[in-house]
Amino acid sequence: MSRLALLLLALAVAGCVPRGAPVQPSPHYVVGEPYQAGGIWRYPREQFTYADAGLAVVADRAAGLTADGEAFDQGGLAAAHRTLQLPALARVTNLENGRAVLVRVNDRGPDNPGRLIAVTRRAAELLGASQSTPFQVRVQVMEAESRQLASGMAVAAPLQVAVAPRAGVKEETLAPPTGATSSGRGRVAAAFPSAPTTPQAAAPDSVPLRLPEQVWQMWAEPGTLYVECGTFARQQYAAIMQARLADLGAQVSTDYNAPRDAAYRVRIGPLGDTAAADATLDRALRAGVSDARIVVDGR
Repeated sequence: MSRLALLLLALAVAGCVPRGAPVQPSPHYVVGEPYQAGGIWRYPREQFTYADAGLAVVADRAAGLTADGEAFDQGGLAAAHRTLQLPALARVTNLENGRAVLVRVNDRGPDNPGRLIAVTRRAAELLGASQSTPFQVRVQVMEAESRQLASGMAVAAPLQVAVAPRAGVKEETLAPPTGATSSGRGRVAAAFPSAPTTPQAAAPDSVPLRLPEQVWQMWAEPGTLYVECGTFARQQYAAIMQARLADLGAQVSTDYNAPRDAAYRVRIGPLGDTAAADATLDRALRAGVSDARIVVDGR
């Protein structure tokens, strides 16, 4: 009888919880285990000095929780990446028009292996990017702030962001982007000195869950699309990969600025447009090159 009473009590308690009740956010730091998406294995890891250039898209998902337990919000400045630690703070620059914003990387994705990052609709809007087609971006992790997030510090105080250096920078306030209030959000630098200035975060006490809307205007640097199939420390290994993909026109090049273990890279291209890059990437993946990806090279 006591067991039956306990069972009835449990059923009664369960009946008091409404079905479909929203799951409460529980933000936390996570790197995560290797996982498979679209038949390709991904290996998350901490990358505090990460920098890369590729194609971005707008995140195509509904409300819910992100991979690190935050509430997904298309109106915030956030992004999804396949392997970065979560959360991380990153600068995303639209290479096609020079606009840059800071985003909170808090989710996994995008699913398309040819896309580097997926940003919210609001981030794409501030970047002056299309909501429906891929656009060229550079993604750079803000090291100090991302390490701060990893250390477990509170996520509450306003983020103070300044353009550095300030001396010699001429600015004016332009019309704010659509939806921005007149409180100073959406300020765009109108002119810069001889070299483009990049936004630098000023070592805040903590990084907020919802970033302030601030836009930087740099010089546009649209690049050329390639499919990168691998990087190697020795030329002989790069030559093997090149021979494997000879039918796709793969070539070996040297990057003297790359780390020693990535001095030689195998690429296919240049490719004329996104459609050509996607088709070439698909062929490389079907050839068994699971690390193949679309990159943007501005040189």
